[in-house]
Parts: sequence; structure tokens; C-alpha cells
Amino acid sequence: MKPGALLAGLSILAIAGLAWLGRPYSSGGAPERGSSAERRTLLLLTSLPLVFGESFGLDNGGSPALTRLEQRYRVLPIGVADAASLDGQKLLLMAHPRAQPAEALVQLDQWVRGGGRVLLLADPKLDWPSERPLGDRLRPSPMFPDTGLLGHWGLRLSPPRTLISNGDCRIADQGLIARCRIGRGRATVIADADFLNVEAPDSPGLDLLLSELDGLGTR
Repeated sequence: MKPGALLAGLSILAIAGLAWLGRPYSSGGAPERGSSAERRTLLLLTSLPLVFGESFGLDNGGSPALTRLEQRYRVLPIGVADAASLDGQKLLLMAHPRAQPAEALVQLDQWVRGGGRVLLLADPKLDWPSERPLGDRLRPSPMFPDTGLLGHWGLRLSPPRTLISNGDCRIADQGLIARCRIGRGRATVIADADFLNVEAPDSPGLDLLLSELDGLGTR
């Protein structure tokens, strides 16, 4: 991605994110588990329209997937996985993120090796519907833009949705999930992101998301 396009996209996210952080954490759905102060912080980095719609409007209240996450976590959207964003945090959800700058990838890897936990949804064939034209910087990429991070962690992503381990990762669910020990931290990679595109917060597909996040928090 060109630097100008990246900065423009992050600026839009930052402006909208500041406004979003001022609203209550609950978006409806099932009762929350305690107050926002009692819930763990979950950093969220995504190119998918989970927090906002494709127009980045603040009137849609977030997606059902976000509602489900907010029932368990204090969700904090970030625009890039750099040291400044990760500092002091322990849990990160990267849901089909945009390509990260090289320096941010180095800092993300260092954060994980130092004890951070990340759940990465890396879809090699995203089928998420979008009204934006191909090439639009606000449209999610049709495939996970791997810039060497998976290989550095001993993984290879193969279409249609298969992860292959060359390192210290355990592969599960016929190649769909890889659970990796990286230094003092953990990374779980799922070769799918379309399961977040649901109609309701209690959709069974979101059980997988919460289960993997819970596992990262306890392992």
C-alpha cells in the first residue's frame, strides 16, 4: 500500500475512533459480564466493517460481532500494530487487517515475543460483501496481505483456507487454525474471517472467536 493511502485510511479511522470511544461499550444483545472497568481490554485492528459501516458512519451502532466482543471485553480499536498502540496491552485481535508498515511488524513481533497474545484472522479468500469498488482503499482486501509475518512465525497460508506449519505451531481443524508459541507470547491464526459476517451477536460462528480469545487469555 502506498504511504499516502495508508495515512489517509488511518486518519479516517482515528477521527471516527475518537468519537466511537465516547459511546457506551454495550451495543445491546446479551447482558454484559461486569462493568467496562472490570472487563479486559481487547485491542482491535481490522479492515472489516465491524466498528463502523463502509461509510464510517457512527449511527449504525457497530456490527453483531462487535456487540458480542463488547459483552466480554473493553474493545479498543487501533489503526496500526505499532509499539505505541501495543504498549501496556496484552491481547490483540487482528481481523483481516490491512498491510502493516515494516517497522510495525517488527514491533508487533517483539510485543508477542515479550508476552503479548494475538488472534490473527488471515483470510486468503475473503468473500465479505462490499458496495465499494475494487481498489477502493476502504474496501477489505480479497486476501490477507501477508508481508512476511506468517513466515517469520513458521507458518504458510495456502488457498483456499489452509495453514501449514514449518515451526513451533500446532495445526488444528484440518489446517484452518494454527496455535503458536512465540517467545513468551502466543499467536493463534485462523485462515478465515468471513465467519464474523453474521446477523446476530448470538450466532454460533462467534463462539469460535470468543473461545480462541479466551484460550489466549488463559494459556
